[in-house]
Amino acid sequence: MSAPDSLVPYPPADTVCPLCEAPQSQHVLHLVQRRRPCPDTGQRPPADERDYLRCPECHLLYLAPSQRLDARAEQDIYDQHENDPADPRYRSFLAKLFTPMCERLAAGASGLDFGCGPGPALAQMFEEAGHPMALHDLYYHPNPAALTRQHDFIVSTEVIEHLYAPGEVFRQWLRCLKPGGLLGVMTQPASDDPEALRRWHYLRDPTHVCLFSPATFAWLARTHGLELEQVANDSVIFRVPQPT
Repeated sequence: MSAPDSLVPYPPADTVCPLCEAPQSQHVLHLVQRRRPCPDTGQRPPADERDYLRCPECHLLYLAPSQRLDARAEQDIYDQHENDPADPRYRSFLAKLFTPMCERLAAGASGLDFGCGPGPALAQMFEEAGHPMALHDLYYHPNPAALTRQHDFIVSTEVIEHLYAPGEVFRQWLRCLKPGGLLGVMTQPASDDPEALRRWHYLRDPTHVCLFSPATFAWLARTHGLELEQVANDSVIFRVPQPT
């Protein structure tokens, strides 16, 4: 039986928001996901139970840190993803961010694909459009040097929801952008409704540990002095201001 979804404090060790570090996040959802029986024994493994909290300051929804997977288990799930750069359906999916980014970029602007995965399709699309790209992915294309220089733009698709320290990474992105630079982020938006969250396919993936809503992106823009555009249901673009 699942715990009630009332707004009750979670144990103190788990209440510091990983985005803004505000205290006293509230427990909003206890999710129980039953696992399939073992094909050899027919026995069903214990159910996967996860708890999600919401920050009262930045409205981030996040998995209780004590319930995160270890790095090996995470990569095992990532290795199952099939993102073929030549797949027209995948390219069409990425175009929701790619097209509005290209419309806002100067000719020859160079960028960084952060969290590009084993098949950097989005970077390839930008290269084809005349934009030189650097790659960085913790597991598949580790490139710390790309994080020590500035870029005209950064794109990160279906990545921010996996970050354990999204506040730290967001600040790192801003340090890596030139004045006037663009940051494009794609992620599915989190609802405020616990029942909608319970049905949300995004929470079926245990590597999705930080879930962003429009209110969270608005908080990021206000806090860091950025311009913000919502260019698709699941895509936003931040602009770093030019110096006055």
